[in-house]
Amino acid sequence: MTSLSNIPNSRRDAALEFLLGRINYERMPVLPYGQRQLKLDRMRQLLTRLGNPDAGVPIVHVAGTKGKGSTSALVGSILHAAGYEVGLFSSPHLERIEERFAINGQPIAADELIGLVDRLRPVVLAMDQEADRYSDSSLSPTYFEMTTAIALMFFAQRKVDAAILEVGLGGRLDSTNVCQPAVTVITSISFDHTKQLGNTLGQIAAEKAGIIKPGVPVLCGPLDDEPRRVIAEIAQQHGCRMLEAGHDFTHEYHPPRQLDRQHQLGQLDFSGKYAEQATELTKLPLQLLGEHQASNAALAVATCLEMQRQGWSISSEAIRIGLAELTLPARVEIISRQPTVVLDVAHNVASAQALVDVLTESFASQERVLVLATSKDKDVEGIVRVLLPHFARVIATEYQNNPRAVPAEQLAQIFRRQQATANPTAEVHECPLPLDAWHLAQQYARQAKSQMPLICVTGSFFIAAELRRPLIAAV
Repeated sequence: MTSLSNIPNSRRDAALEFLLGRINYERMPVLPYGQRQLKLDRMRQLLTRLGNPDAGVPIVHVAGTKGKGSTSALVGSILHAAGYEVGLFSSPHLERIEERFAINGQPIAADELIGLVDRLRPVVLAMDQEADRYSDSSLSPTYFEMTTAIALMFFAQRKVDAAILEVGLGGRLDSTNVCQPAVTVITSISFDHTKQLGNTLGQIAAEKAGIIKPGVPVLCGPLDDEPRRVIAEIAQQHGCRMLEAGHDFTHEYHPPRQLDRQHQLGQLDFSGKYAEQATELTKLPLQLLGEHQASNAALAVATCLEMQRQGWSISSEAIRIGLAELTLPARVEIISRQPTVVLDVAHNVASAQALVDVLTESFASQERVLVLATSKDKDVEGIVRVLLPHFARVIATEYQNNPRAVPAEQLAQIFRRQQATANPTAEVHECPLPLDAWHLAQQYARQAKSQMPLICVTGSFFIAAELRRPLIAAV
């Protein structure tokens, strides 16, 4: 596969400049979410001018506060194990934009991406000219709309059997919501992006449930009562069957132990409406770590069984292989042992709690160092409150390639305010540069009295992207 960094600079620069020169909401200090900024009619017009590349492609549409990326990848892994060609559009990427457009788990080649950008460019420029003519900048496609279009063009060009589209933000106004899916999936509802989506779980659920389409079955992960009622009502209004975790399907997770010492797989027992031979769905090996990933895996299995009901050929063996083989970077990723280094993209309170649970149940280390960088639009106080009690040393840092980062000094102050009640003996340090924070964490690990110290780097996709290569290089 060709990387964008290995092709002539002129072609690389032209492609990236055209995309990144657009409004990139992921890189804005405050994320907008409203009818003016995110207009589905603009996205529909873009696809129409491109010849409706999504037409006829069976689509799995996935939304949720957390778990949507993992669930999407798990569904894709199972379908590929079943013999299907599967496209996956996800966001954000960790290290390079090609990661967003994958078929059978392999990112798009750089030259193919550039070819698609070249096809897209004249259509977008024509829409820009109309925006200028009417003095209405909201008529010009955004970065995320353009990347969504590229994904659909790519999947159509490769004639995939199925495409999995992960929602970027919210659901109702997200650019992926122009699709007509075969199955709709809502992974979870918790507090995140509250300024954009609402201050209650019910309001957030209503935005996520905006992806529900008439007559299309909707599968849901574990839900609290309030979001469940909202989603159930919307599903009923659209005449959809709704299948819920804990009601229509259940799972039990058996985590691996002492991963500081050796690599092991967890196991998943699944039972549900479509599990006619339940014994075939027990002791499913699961590469991804944690109860939260077991929940995502159960939802992925239920989704694939619903597709099986629709006529897809998906065996129990394909489910077993798909769960066993999938790995995802920066999802409780064990970079090394001695010391154990764990990299995770936990970026809200719920995902921080999930990370803590995994560290508690699957790692023996008691002497832990935390390197944290997070974003201004998150519940930073809540994230700190969850993480601080579980680490002997904390290093606050800030990612460098995005303006949304909380300054390291401010983050350290939040840690110190919570120290007295959460962890009085913890040491709190600040290193504005991530590499300095990583080197300090290494130093503390070398000084540890324990034979199994652990370093955890987390807080955002952005810090994971900046430090993953240096972490791997240090192994």
